[in-house]
Amino acid sequence: MFEGSIVATVTPFSDGKLDEASLRNLLKMHVASGTSGIVPAGCTGEAATLTEDERARLLAVCLEEVGDAMPVIPGTGSNSTRETIRLTQVAAKAGAAAALVITPYYNKPTPNGQYEHYRAVAEAVDIPIVLYNVPSRTGVNMLPETVARLSEIENIAAIKEAAGSVDQVSEIVELCDIAVLSGDDPLTLPMMSVGACGVVSVMANVLPAQVAEMVAAFQSDPVRAGQIHHSLRPMMKALFVETNPGPVKYAMAEAGLIASSELRAPLVGITEESKRRMAPILATMQEVLASE
Repeated sequence: MFEGSIVATVTPFSDGKLDEASLRNLLKMHVASGTSGIVPAGCTGEAATLTEDERARLLAVCLEEVGDAMPVIPGTGSNSTRETIRLTQVAAKAGAAAALVITPYYNKPTPNGQYEHYRAVAEAVDIPIVLYNVPSRTGVNMLPETVARLSEIENIAAIKEAAGSVDQVSEIVELCDIAVLSGDDPLTLPMMSVGACGVVSVMANVLPAQVAEMVAAFQSDPVRAGQIHHSLRPMMKALFVETNPGPVKYAMAEAGLIASSELRAPLVGITEESKRRMAPILATMQEVLASE
């Protein structure tokens, strides 16, 4: 379950509401493109501004469309342990294959606080838990030693590692046997070279087949994997020209993958300067999509 190209899906909006038609079209695309799993309501899915009802509906649509084709692993984390437990229990009851749980943000818990948070969540459900370490969002890093302690809890099965450090991935792999997933598209191949199993990808929102091919090729044809990485790297950079998911939603709307690039406040659409910077990359992306 915790390998390959897993997509951190955007949440399409229309006039402030969930755009279910666009979402269903995206999910069909991923089923057809070799995507290994779906992560709705993560950072890319603007989870922090979704209501609980929207989270529930988002998960329900994903489960309906994807069926048994791939696991659905919703984001269920918050900066409150009590709320995280409740959201994770709701997801488990709805049929989620696992849950992605971000390190509590704003509070900046100590390593012991992180451990107790995740322990409490894991003990409250019977589905696998994926740790999510993203210091740029949360303000605190989860150390490899903490990950190793948590890996001893039976249903803590994987970590999405987005600290931006290949060395940190190396330490995690050396300390325990938890499944490691890259949380940074540009670092997917370097992380796989030291033991990561795949990626939870933003890039796969726009070029899912190419990301899936790159990750799959790593084992059988690493030269080909490297070629795909280098061909995708300009797009990887372009998708983070501003705060995620602004650029990726803009790219998807331009390519006709979603009806609108609408974001939920306090996020706003990307600037005209960013659009100009992305223009040549988007032209190449649309050529690739048109050739499929």
